[in-house]
Amino acid sequence: MLKAASVTVRVKPTTKKRLDVLAHATRRSKSYVIEEALELYLDVNEWQIDGITKALAEADRPDAVFVDHDEVLANWEAKVAR
Repeated sequence: MLKAASVTVRVKPTTKKRLDVLAHATRRSKSYVIEEALELYLDVNEWQIDGITKALAEADRPDAVFVDHDEVLANWEAKVAR
């Protein structure tokens, strides 16, 4: 098992209360709940940043293909109308 690192954060009193209630309800430690929440947050945001970075690189390529906004909108409206 990896050695744990300590991190100190400041949260609103209402956030701390929610954390206390959730930890108690799930019979987990506050550290466990925070670790799980932080892992989920990081996973989603890293995924999003990676997607944005890849899309920007694709858009910067000389052979990049762009679709006009009006065409995208018309295609979307046609799909919704089905």
